[in-house]
Amino acid sequence: MRPAARGGPPREVRIVGGMLKRSKLPVADKPGLRPTPDRVRETLFNWLGPDTRGWRCLDAFAGSGALGFEAASRGAAEVLLLEHDPELVRSLRASAQRLKIATLRVEAADAIAWMKRCPPQRFELVLLDPPFGAGLQGDALALAAPLVVAGGCLYLESPAPITDTELPEGFAMSRAARAGLVHYHLLRRST
Repeated sequence: MRPAARGGPPREVRIVGGMLKRSKLPVADKPGLRPTPDRVRETLFNWLGPDTRGWRCLDAFAGSGALGFEAASRGAAEVLLLEHDPELVRSLRASAQRLKIATLRVEAADAIAWMKRCPPQRFELVLLDPPFGAGLQGDALALAAPLVVAGGCLYLESPAPITDTELPEGFAMSRAARAGLVHYHLLRRST
């Protein structure tokens, strides 16, 4: 990852694994945009296993797209990135075209509204990294949970660890860790 000028956010991130390893993704200078760090993405995909071959994945608050592109790089059959900011949507689509990822699609949408109308049990992996200051964590978890197939996973980044009482019904905490101010959690659906 190239360091940012004057201690600001990074201007690009690199995909850390899979067929697109070392490919760069631009990071726009937007308030609150904080791409998932390389180390956290590497840990997440180590927890998930060596690849996501055949999986259907949703990156609900795409931002830089680092999580969704990482899943596509590791063989996901379908990756859907949801992003509401028009500039970020254009950047994500340009990156997908530049990297020639046929399995990745970017949709300009509000993630909360989109998840409300999505059919249940649609994805093997749902990735959630909602803006920390927006208070969306609870709604995002509640709306994403029904979208995950039995045995599938739900990943969440948050400013604080989630408790057992916050776990959606039918999910168990598989793994959790912290990197700086970011707490990240992998939940697995049992039913």
